[in-house]
Amino acid sequence: MWQAGRQAGEQVNKVQSSVSQWRTMQNPSLPPAARTWVESGSPAYRRISLALFLAGFATFSLLYCVQPVLPELAQAFGLGAAGSSFALSVSTGCLAAAIFIAGALSEGRDKRRLMFVSMALAALCNLAAALAPTWGLLLAARALEGVLLGGVPAVAMAYLSDEIHPRGLGFSMGLYVGGTAFGGMAGRVGMSALADQFGWRVAMGTLSVMGLLSAVGFVFLLPHSQRAVSAAARTSLGLQYHFGAWRTHLKTPGLLPLFLSGFALMGVFVSLFNYAGFRLAAAPYGLSQTQIGLIFCVYLFGIVASPAAGALADRWGRAPVLVGGVALMGTGVVLTLAAPLLAVIAGIAVLTFGFFVAHAVASGWVGQLALQSKGHASSLYLLAYYLGSSVLGSAGGWFWEQGRWPALVAFSMALLVGAMALALRLRRLAPV
Repeated sequence: MWQAGRQAGEQVNKVQSSVSQWRTMQNPSLPPAARTWVESGSPAYRRISLALFLAGFATFSLLYCVQPVLPELAQAFGLGAAGSSFALSVSTGCLAAAIFIAGALSEGRDKRRLMFVSMALAALCNLAAALAPTWGLLLAARALEGVLLGGVPAVAMAYLSDEIHPRGLGFSMGLYVGGTAFGGMAGRVGMSALADQFGWRVAMGTLSVMGLLSAVGFVFLLPHSQRAVSAAARTSLGLQYHFGAWRTHLKTPGLLPLFLSGFALMGVFVSLFNYAGFRLAAAPYGLSQTQIGLIFCVYLFGIVASPAAGALADRWGRAPVLVGGVALMGTGVVLTLAAPLLAVIAGIAVLTFGFFVAHAVASGWVGQLALQSKGHASSLYLLAYYLGSSVLGSAGGWFWEQGRWPALVAFSMALLVGAMALALRLRRLAPV
């Protein structure tokens, strides 16, 4: 995985060199020292990589910890499947909006402090959700948690691009994505096991403490940014600058299809995982929460798939690998229609592998096509990405309630057909 992570960054690295030159020309206020890079293999590089791994872990474990206990939340608060999904959708929806803002506000500001405060306060909000006596208070705490977590993903990507030498950027970005995959797995598996033994409230509280400890480890490990800008430079980044940057990215060939791809692919992924627990807990499977949680170990495929996708993209081009990732997702979705439990698990595993392949390629492609204001481009991609989780994840609940798993599969396949059309369009617009 480590070698694959290095290979995955080679294509992006060339582009990052030109980006670095552009940033230097566009930001003459930056002192010469701010234009130095953290070299691969240095102590600072290792600290940054580990710190961002912790950031990815904390963000995704806190965000998705409620997913495996949606049936318990439905029972505890007298809700249907679609209603219980709001415990996740309200967080991802608020996170999507917050990312959009945080990506812009992070330009010229202390990214280390912003990420630490976001992680620590989000962990406390998750703890408040665990203690909430009513459904409304739980949703309010989860909504605020989503707003706070928005200060991590886009900022983390921008921090790495600012600090890490282009030669090592791909590997460090791969570790961050790996951290998100590990966090997504640990949050779901740990939550399921703890919920079975102690109840969902204790489980959420435990993960909140782990998130807080991760935030503390993060702030001790991550060096201060070398690319701080003056107050005058920050002031110059007004609304006109931000709107201009967003408008430019929306008009850049290839970026809008990538944003829409992230929306559709994340919607499929979250929908299937949201309601798999309901299906597997019912007859004929009757699995416990711990058993259902163990299925989320397929997230390990994400840790492998992310750097591997980058290496394949370097060899074959991004467009073919993106098409392949979407095709794998479709194959996995179809496999889940089979009755045997092993076939369902295999389908979820193939879906997961394909999703992380497609996501790794798409997110890296955004950085390649956006040669300026990368924080703004990342925020647009992540806005679409998490809106897909929020909007389509809840919409999937309607299909589940209307026609159970076959209806949900039909909904997912319609989204994947759209994603495939976008991937094929990208082959013509930006064939790299």
